[in-house]
Amino acid sequence: MEKESTYNLLNSLDTPDQLRQLTPDQLPQVCSELRQNIIDELSTNPGHFAASLGVVELTVALHYVFDTPYDRLVWDVGHQAYGHKILTGRRDAFSTNRKLGGIRPFPSPEESPYDSFTCGHASTSISAALGMAVAAHIKGEKSRHVVAIIGDGAMSGGLAFEGLNNVSATPNDLLIIVNDNDMSIDRSVGGMKEYLFNLTTSNRYNQFRFKMARLLLKMGILNDDRRKALIRFGNSLKSMVAQQQNIFEGMNIRYFGPIDGHDVNNIARILHDIKDLKGPKVLHLHTTKGKGFEPAEKHPEIWHAPGLFDPKTGERIVASTEGKPPLFQDVFGHTLVELARNNSNIVGVTPAMPTGCSMTFLMEEMPRRAFDVGIAEGHAVTFSGGMAKDGLQPFCNIYSSFMQRAYDNVIHDVAIQNLPVVFCIDRAGLVGEDGPTHHGAYDLAYMRPIPNMTIASPYDEHELRRLMYTAQLPDKGPFVIRYPRGRGELIDWECPLEEITVGTGRKLKEGKDIAIISLGPIGKNAAKAIELAEAEEPELEVAHYDLRFLKPLDEALLHQVGKNFKRIITVEDGSITGGMGSAVAEFMTENEYTPELERIGIPDIFVEHGTVAELHAICGMDKQHICNTILKKKQ
Repeated sequence: MEKESTYNLLNSLDTPDQLRQLTPDQLPQVCSELRQNIIDELSTNPGHFAASLGVVELTVALHYVFDTPYDRLVWDVGHQAYGHKILTGRRDAFSTNRKLGGIRPFPSPEESPYDSFTCGHASTSISAALGMAVAAHIKGEKSRHVVAIIGDGAMSGGLAFEGLNNVSATPNDLLIIVNDNDMSIDRSVGGMKEYLFNLTTSNRYNQFRFKMARLLLKMGILNDDRRKALIRFGNSLKSMVAQQQNIFEGMNIRYFGPIDGHDVNNIARILHDIKDLKGPKVLHLHTTKGKGFEPAEKHPEIWHAPGLFDPKTGERIVASTEGKPPLFQDVFGHTLVELARNNSNIVGVTPAMPTGCSMTFLMEEMPRRAFDVGIAEGHAVTFSGGMAKDGLQPFCNIYSSFMQRAYDNVIHDVAIQNLPVVFCIDRAGLVGEDGPTHHGAYDLAYMRPIPNMTIASPYDEHELRRLMYTAQLPDKGPFVIRYPRGRGELIDWECPLEEITVGTGRKLKEGKDIAIISLGPIGKNAAKAIELAEAEEPELEVAHYDLRFLKPLDEALLHQVGKNFKRIITVEDGSITGGMGSAVAEFMTENEYTPELERIGIPDIFVEHGTVAELHAICGMDKQHICNTILKKKQ
């Protein structure tokens, strides 16, 4: 009953069609209720918070003006799409957001026709929306509007500029909305951020331009053949008067703004005025990330995904970490600082995730040796390669699912030259509630074929520290260290920094009946499964090997296993196809060993969202399923 009285208008809106029946003076109330609904829901079911608060007015205005879902709204990244989900038939289900079997963490066409394109990674909206605009043009759907909404730092990504370049050269009527909140996940960086912040446009100029366009049309001077030349001429005059070049209009894309991104009626009015204009257009909005919730406005980087909090006081409900093992990312961050103190050539690089990967520790102590390059994974890799070529030792930290975007750069700009770049691949394996766009399922499989590449995964925090120390020693070449999201298991995580011989695994437990070979922290599940299996069948003896390196393989260890065991189980937190199990199977076949080999890992599907424990169970990677495999019980 409380929600009925709190959300008088919002509770009557099940579809945007109903929103469009309201009068303009009712829209501010819709925005107020929508913002409060997001605050209330996320206080008890955590998710991406501040970005969605910042686009409440824009979201309402878009669905009010455009005929969605026939008109296409293409969101970038998807962090900001919670209000969109609530307004498009998912209000009652929003409490299941990010939960197993619930609504998805990011827009997905599989979930709703209002979600026009899958998103989760940055800078894709312009390219996807242009494709839809061209499709509408070719199919003769002249009444269909297509809108790309990009922001939250995504304009720093190279793909956005590739899209803009094609927009300027392809016949289309695309509308690009730049949600300029001066933020990505951490504060956005680079020249584009400064450019957008300072960009101004005269309302008087735009009024004059509209009047001139109407006059030229009446005189028969303005037609499609002359339009681009006239736009260029007008842009030149504008640049001269403003003493500033507009990058969008320099590409023959009409520019409007900047305007207040929190005035819903003005946004709706402008959208209505410009939506039917021919040719590509940019509407530039200034918004505040976390708008309407003071703690999020003051600290948007903390409130990007704050976890549980009190919606009235703004106090975050943070579980005590006392006595708990550290996050793997923090072990990386502290160890990097320790290594950098002793090796003046070490530098750190991250694409827009310094807080998420704990590169902030190096930034605080040695700011000149740590680089946040923005949402630009390919550049991060090639930039690291350039520094390595001239004698520095880069540690390039990129989340596994984002490293996919830099694959060519890894091969072409690092591996071919055998450059000593250490790729610390964070969030490797199943990451939980962020779902299929963020699972780090493929790095083992896509890194394994690359020549010159060393690939390792630490079993625990001590192994992570020792692998980082090993990777920065001379003549190691490109070196991948992959580790998962979340905490390890060692309270006493600090240990001496010692070299690990590249390409060597280790035996964790003796056994004579079955050999389990694991790679990385998922080996802890395997160890627990062995305990369960041997408790159930006391006569059973299961050996456990930590492979540690996927490349180069420990051939001596694998020969020992191949000669002594008729049954082998591999366990990895990565794609079964092409991963560690595949490497072991290839080795056994090539060396004419014929064991019964069973592989456990991420199956050949896009795994949904849920807790890591739930997803491990779905994929058969939890201790009980591994135990059942050992005992050959049906799942």
